[in-house]
Amino acid sequence: MDLILGRFADAEIADLSDTELAELERLLEVPDPDLYAAVIGDRPAPDEAGALFARIRLFRAVEHDA
Repeated sequence: MDLILGRFADAEIADLSDTELAELERLLEVPDPDLYAAVIGDRPAPDEAGALFARIRLFRAVEHDA
């Protein structure tokens, strides 16, 4: 998760709103195995997920395809 969230943060943090930053902080509290399973689509998104989670999943998909 450090690679996924770290790359996302490096690329996007300057453009995140205060609400999105708070959501990112909440997502960082989710255990890595649970969050990873949600990011790759093996589990539903965690309760802490909002619109930012969708951006993270999309970012991961684009990064993964590159």
